[in-house]
Amino acid sequence: MTGAKTAVEWLASVAPDPEACRWEWERNPLGLALLPAGRAWDVLILPGDLGYPTLDVLTRVLDRPGPALVDFGDHRVGFFVPPGTAAHWVGTGVRTAGSGTWIVVPHPARATREVRWLVPPDGSGTLTDPALLELAMHEAAARLAGGGDG
Repeated sequence: MTGAKTAVEWLASVAPDPEACRWEWERNPLGLALLPAGRAWDVLILPGDLGYPTLDVLTRVLDRPGPALVDFGDHRVGFFVPPGTAAHWVGTGVRTAGSGTWIVVPHPARATREVRWLVPPDGSGTLTDPALLELAMHEAAARLAGGGDG
């Protein structure tokens, strides 16, 4: 499965010690690694009730959005966006993970109980365009408010 291997390499490349990151994924029973945001990607974290509909909008307009994670309980959805996005994001209700922050990341080919991929990385470096993500969020929020009929 070269896609998963490539995705592992892409994700692990941002770790201070990529080999230790791969080791964590392979041997840690939780299957999680802590990776720094702000190098290859930032993460915009939406509440789950907005994140899922936003992802739905994105998947209708894109062949493949960038990677997206969801936490246990579906409370928060994290979208991988280009580095630097977090520093300039002004949207309300959205948490950001950029330079100087770390996120919990599961192995790209495995599910864990704590966090899982909604859109796993494919190793190509594809990220979600923040302007497109913002438009998708607005459309999703309008639908949630009853302003759209699907």
